[in-house]
Amino acid sequence: MCTRFYTEMSPELRPIVEKAKRSALGIKMMEKMGKPLKTEGEIFPTDMVPVLGPNKNGERSVFPMVWGYSIPGVKHPIVNARVETAPAKDVWRDGWNSRRCIIPASWYYEWEHIPAAGGKMKAGDKYLIQANGSSVLYLAGLYRMEEYREMKYPVFAVLTKEPTPELRKLHDRMPVILPENKIDEWIIPEAKAESIIQFAKTDLIIEKA
Repeated sequence: MCTRFYTEMSPELRPIVEKAKRSALGIKMMEKMGKPLKTEGEIFPTDMVPVLGPNKNGERSVFPMVWGYSIPGVKHPIVNARVETAPAKDVWRDGWNSRRCIIPASWYYEWEHIPAAGGKMKAGDKYLIQANGSSVLYLAGLYRMEEYREMKYPVFAVLTKEPTPELRKLHDRMPVILPENKIDEWIIPEAKAESIIQFAKTDLIIEKA
């Protein structure tokens, strides 16, 4: 699962952040939605953050996007999509086939899930998960356009998969984390998502937050 992540101004993330700050779309979104572009600190669902996606020529570019799909009849935005069902579900199918993005982060958070009375689970300690040997996590995501006050703007969801044995002790899901050399391949609309998911990173560092 991924419902919180964190970004800090590392040398790798700074160019992405600077491009997002200069985005005309981002400025328009901030003005109309009254929502800041968050470039540092803990990121929550519904926040607007810098995201990597394809421009009109299919080349890597930076866009401001809001975290979470709005679904009619659903109270809260949908922030995660399962890789196992995304190709078949109506809400995700278009993104899976041709609207894929990368969400750069420094690490993400997970809470230990502890069995409680009645077969339920309760949250335990908070952990941060980082990529081993890298200061950046490249989270694989899907995106689409939504509308607010006659303005179209992009929203994204983070893809999740079965966890590694180490992470399974905390939660039964984990985000799909791609290596940097797969970013361009992932966001190209013509690429096949299934062939890229197999390169998802599993070498992670887990520490108490």
